[in-house]
Amino acid sequence: METTATILVVDDDREIRTLLGDYLDTNGYRALLAADGIEMNRAIDTQHVDLVVLDLNLPGEDGLSLCRRLRSASDLAVIMLTARDQPLDRILGLEMGADDYLPKPFEPRELLARIRSVLRRTQGPGNRNDAPSAQQSLLFNGWALDLVARHLQTPQGTIVMLSGAEFRLLKVLLERPNRVLTRDQLLNLTQGRDADPFDRSIDIQVSRLRQKLGDDARSPAIIKTVRNGGYVLAANVSAQEQP
Repeated sequence: METTATILVVDDDREIRTLLGDYLDTNGYRALLAADGIEMNRAIDTQHVDLVVLDLNLPGEDGLSLCRRLRSASDLAVIMLTARDQPLDRILGLEMGADDYLPKPFEPRELLARIRSVLRRTQGPGNRNDAPSAQQSLLFNGWALDLVARHLQTPQGTIVMLSGAEFRLLKVLLERPNRVLTRDQLLNLTQGRDADPFDRSIDIQVSRLRQKLGDDARSPAIIKTVRNGGYVLAANVSAQEQP
């Protein structure tokens, strides 16, 4: 298989870096290796990179901080590697803007599947690097989601910043108003993967979105919970073109 995608693996474990680098090379990707944030930045500054596989626990600046800086400066795709027994780290990684996470230990072929899924989302039709469509804002209940700047605007005109995970989730809900979406569907639509039994990332992201929307968690009016069903965006949605 031949592909032009370049994957940067950032992990302080030399054995893991080498193993993943060889595996990605064997499967048609161009692999770059870095042991820490300094080497990561050097690689990104000097070479084209399509996706970063970023370990959470790194010497010096940790993966969460690096992911936050990457997301503030670019739309480079990121898959975070986290410890299996630290679910909060997975949530934080998504909140910092990671496109997906994979708990350690993992099979290289599982990482390969995640890489392919993220690249399809970020490099396929309608991806984050395409030119903006004519519909550049989604309007609902006086609010506006700016699809270009990736932030919310209140009915009073105040800007509300969103994490990458919050933006993706709200966009998915707004594109399917008044339709019940299960947690598995939301996870698949926002991250391209199925949920594990203990994955609560969607619930936490919904809770944070409600806070930013001023949506009372005890009796929400915009993002409603459907018992044994999932969530529904209970509002009429319209698209607005920017001049």
